[in-house]
Amino acid sequence: MDSPEILYTVVPCYNEQEVLRQTADQLKAKYMALISEKLISPDSRIVFVNDGSSDQTWNIIKELHNTQPKLFSGIDLARNNGHQNAVLAGLMTIKDICDMCITMDADLQDDINAVDEMVKKYYDGNQVVYGVRSARDNDSFFKKFTAESFYRLMKTMGANVVYNHGDFRLMSKRVLHELEGFREVNLFLRGMIPLIGFQSCKVYYERRERATGRSKYSLRKMLSFAMNGITSFSTKPLRLITALGLIMSAVSVIAFVWAFITKIAGFTVHGWSSTMCSIWLIGGLQLFCLGIIGEYIGRIYAEVKQRPRYIIAEFLNDKGKKNNDK
Repeated sequence: MDSPEILYTVVPCYNEQEVLRQTADQLKAKYMALISEKLISPDSRIVFVNDGSSDQTWNIIKELHNTQPKLFSGIDLARNNGHQNAVLAGLMTIKDICDMCITMDADLQDDINAVDEMVKKYYDGNQVVYGVRSARDNDSFFKKFTAESFYRLMKTMGANVVYNHGDFRLMSKRVLHELEGFREVNLFLRGMIPLIGFQSCKVYYERRERATGRSKYSLRKMLSFAMNGITSFSTKPLRLITALGLIMSAVSVIAFVWAFITKIAGFTVHGWSSTMCSIWLIGGLQLFCLGIIGEYIGRIYAEVKQRPRYIIAEFLNDKGKKNNDK
């Protein structure tokens, strides 16, 4: 290593006023240690992305920047765009001014001490370093079961995702520029990054309890995130509909033959219950299949409109302010 390279850390924030200063202090300490060890350049920065927060998050980010402009930067999105878009906004803003970047959440659950190994793995030639949870001991049974089921389902559906990996990762400048070419509106970065390729590796860490505040990911948001991941990277649900249609067609032929034979043999039984159950079953399957098709059509509709994925209202760095749309 001739000279240490520039590291930018992108931290999406949505109503994180309770934990933000603590996060900034821990990241600052980590950066000072990495700079003293000559693992990263003194020009490295920490970028907080305010995702349309309704509390004092942006004011705290501005305060941090005004106090230490050569360490803390801030991006203010014009409105709440969601976690994935906030991460992307940060990455696309700093892609030309860093050599490598790390994305992590503001809640201090990702182990900041894993950053050292991530940076070392980068210098070993890895373009992407995935932060992977070594265990889920702190999760409730429901969260653990649903999360692990989601990763297995994604694998079954053909999506190339890293098991037990969230959005804690290191990427090189080359990867960021390749990521810029992915133009889809419905973002699922956990599936997009592996598609880019290049040499990668994993760093294992223990995810901690949230330092303070509460999680912004409700059950509804998690289900929406899971649905977005499946529909963005797999057409298998549509193929399953085709298979289900073929199976139901075969069953209907068998039922027709059975009805014809019983009619000829004189064993016809008139039953209201069996008729109604069949109608409700087939009707439910039809609505379910239409719902899956509707999800895909809705995502196509969102993509063809080509609306901006985010709008940056303000970018604070040590060289002034910058506006940008994407």
